[in-house]
Amino acid sequence: MRAALALASLIRHRARTVLAVLGVAVAAAMLLDMVMLATGMRESFRELLLSRGFEIRLAPKGTLPFDTDATIPGVGAIIATLRANPDIREISPVLGASIHILTGNRDVSGSALGIDPSVQGDYELLSGRDVTTPDAIVVNDHLLRQLGARVGDTLSVATGYDPQTRTYSGQRKLFLTGRVKFIYGANDQSSSAVRRETLEAMGGQARDRASLFMVRVRKGANAEQVRDWIDKQLPNVTAISIATAIAQVDERLSYFRQLALILGAVSLFVGFLLVTTLVTVSVNERAGEIAVMRAIGVSRSHVVEQIVLEGVAISFAGAVLGLALGLVTARYLNAILSAFPGLPMAIDFFLFQPRAAWSALGLLIASGIGAGIYPAWRAASLPIAESLRREAIA
Repeated sequence: MRAALALASLIRHRARTVLAVLGVAVAAAMLLDMVMLATGMRESFRELLLSRGFEIRLAPKGTLPFDTDATIPGVGAIIATLRANPDIREISPVLGASIHILTGNRDVSGSALGIDPSVQGDYELLSGRDVTTPDAIVVNDHLLRQLGARVGDTLSVATGYDPQTRTYSGQRKLFLTGRVKFIYGANDQSSSAVRRETLEAMGGQARDRASLFMVRVRKGANAEQVRDWIDKQLPNVTAISIATAIAQVDERLSYFRQLALILGAVSLFVGFLLVTTLVTVSVNERAGEIAVMRAIGVSRSHVVEQIVLEGVAISFAGAVLGLALGLVTARYLNAILSAFPGLPMAIDFFLFQPRAAWSALGLLIASGIGAGIYPAWRAASLPIAESLRREAIA
């Protein structure tokens, strides 16, 4: 009965109700987007790090992976030390360098990773074959388009350029054997991979070095305990677990969460004010009707529940519409932000999670209940006799 009366009251003023629902929908869309933004990058980054199953990264002491050109010496000794821990299952050393690929009269610059193809976790092979031989190279699509090359071509690759002598160092002929997608690479990044020993030989520098180690632990093992063990055994490296990496990302991107919190609170408050205003106006217009209901014996609680249900109905309808609108706008905004230079392709700013949608819906329904409390109290407190007299005179 109460729900039917609340619905009838809203239908009586269709235009006003529709506009209110649309206003709440816009607020709901912003609220959902802000909830998604607050957690999206964190969860997206976590999924990215875990996508290949490597729970721990080792970087040169005091740096994050590839933050600098620093490398870790003694790869063989480090691998031997790590293999002494039975909880460590796989070790993937990675060496990074800049390369120049000479094609015609052009010099195409890019980055190269020196890897061990049997344990690498940096890319997925799209076509062709992996770097199974020392003279093989695989590249991503962006670099392939820049080169105008195809799988099977021979490339002239150098690892350094001397601007004074205008000569290249470490130049070598490599066969393009495959197309790959770099998991941690950006859309506009020209990337390639060769065997680590090939990149070391081309660089002409000290051998047996790596820019990064990726470590996969045994199933069921505690990654944090393994990280602590590595810290004690290898004091010249920084061991970074998934939890540590996420904490550092949270620290660097804290302003995103603050922005999301502020805008989300503003959108929720706007929705609350909109529903409160509409229901209050409706109560003022129906003061005589409410007084008649009270005069024929309708209880105060009945009136309060009916008015609160009106606020909840507006908030719920706007929330459902707003969630759909929020998903559409989040996808559009995510496409814009993901195109920012240097960001990994797999990073999402707005990551949809069912918990985020339920949280936004719950907040809006709670807001609708709160928005109906004041006008409901006002309606239940109307003096019956005076309200009837004003209605009769009007």
